[in-house]
Amino acid sequence: MATSDRIPWRFIPLMSASGQLQMAIDTWLLQKHLQGNQPSVLRFYRFDPVAISLGFSQRSYPQHWDTFQWQGQPIERVYRPTGGRAVLHSGDLCYSIITSNIKGKRSEIYQHLSQFLIQGWQTLGLDLYYGEARRGYIHNPSCFGTVTNSDLADAQGNKFIGSALRCSHEGIIQQGSMLLDPDPHLFKAIFGEDAPKSQFSHLSEDQTFLATVITTLTAAASRCFNIDLIPQPLSDTELIEITKLMKIDTVKGVH
Repeated sequence: MATSDRIPWRFIPLMSASGQLQMAIDTWLLQKHLQGNQPSVLRFYRFDPVAISLGFSQRSYPQHWDTFQWQGQPIERVYRPTGGRAVLHSGDLCYSIITSNIKGKRSEIYQHLSQFLIQGWQTLGLDLYYGEARRGYIHNPSCFGTVTNSDLADAQGNKFIGSALRCSHEGIIQQGSMLLDPDPHLFKAIFGEDAPKSQFSHLSEDQTFLATVITTLTAAASRCFNIDLIPQPLSDTELIEITKLMKIDTVKGVH
């Protein structure tokens, strides 16, 4: 139950699903929030199977992605409702925030929403810093191929969290990917460059580690935003509505 001085937010526990369904969920949550039928939301999720997500306006990407296969299967490509470059969702942990009524410039809103990531990972032993904008970002198809001032990197400059923010007068959505343990061979095959270094290699499938990360980050979000996070998984009814709205035929693979 929410306390009187804290705003209640919905917390959707970790779930794994296809890229198409994950992006449909975020789009649906944002629509419901804009309609006044959904509170602010924080959720964590993973892509299963492996997928590539593209920024909302990203139309250019390497041609070989059209026919690329991994382990005998094509890799799904989906568009995010936010911007940015392509993200390979393999060995990462994603988050989304849907909210409203935050005043300020776009950069100020981003920094406000990202503060829980900095505080949470600091508690976990990783100091993160805002990146510095570099030339050539627009020509690099990979989100993790370069660091911008909308990213969080470690002390050695390795990009660890890539985030994208979409703002309107009515609502806000911020999505991000935390690069825990990227598959180096797959990353190289997709982007033609080495994967960023991560100190959490071989931990991305450790359920105890993931639970600790999520617990720590949700606690940091509660402090940073002065909110009560109320656990509420997506119901079967909601998933049916999402799949109908987004014209997905099945919710198979949600777990």
